[in-house]
Amino acid sequence: MKHVDTQPQTRRRVVSLDLTLMPYADFRDDILAAAARGESRTVCFANVHMVIEASQNPTLARDVNGADWVAADGMPLVWSLKKLYGIEQDRLAGMDLMPSLLEGAAAQQLPVYFYGSTDDELARAVAVCAERYPRLQVAGTYSPPFRPLADQEERDITARISASGAKLVFVALGCPKQERWIARMRGQIPAVLLGIGGALPVLTGSVNRAPAWVRNAGLEWGYRLMQEPRRLFKRYFTTNSLFIWALTKQLLKQKQP
Repeated sequence: MKHVDTQPQTRRRVVSLDLTLMPYADFRDDILAAAARGESRTVCFANVHMVIEASQNPTLARDVNGADWVAADGMPLVWSLKKLYGIEQDRLAGMDLMPSLLEGAAAQQLPVYFYGSTDDELARAVAVCAERYPRLQVAGTYSPPFRPLADQEERDITARISASGAKLVFVALGCPKQERWIARMRGQIPAVLLGIGGALPVLTGSVNRAPAWVRNAGLEWGYRLMQEPRRLFKRYFTTNSLFIWALTKQLLKQKQP
């Protein structure tokens, strides 16, 4: 199995995570090229929540920063790169990239695998892919139980995904579970593994995504909060406040002589 280290990337740290700097088109093309070569690579899509989780969990920070690409998924991270380093970075959002990768995989005949979520959501994803990308080969799907997998179970699913011939594996377990799983599978599955979080329900239409102007304004979190206030209020209130404080400290530290 091939795991080939990426070419040296330019990365910049925002609070706890080292974000990959590259244009959106290059990011997409590099992932598809690695998939076509059968390389075992990993992609993490970083947002404010992940930055704060990583700042409080050194193991998660190590797993994410060890990925081949750490994308600036949220607009606050794009703005932070501008404020900290004067860098104009494209937003590399998993919800934008996933349909583009599926289209590219269909064109290049690269099989894909969906891991995570629920059986119903996975079935909807397969149906949507068949309708939108008729040339796309879905090599398989698997919805793991909520409990941790036993060692043998994990070996079995690793072997199953590897044997499927998948070149892109979309992992929908949520943060930090998917990042830990991806880090463990790096070098074991001959495919590009992408932690897509909540992108699958958006792909299938189970959840509506915020309009483009809301996303561009960096207010997608507010749109999601209105959709799921009970689940997300505490998370967003806490993480957003902690992120502002942590970023302010980093800015002040940078200004010190």
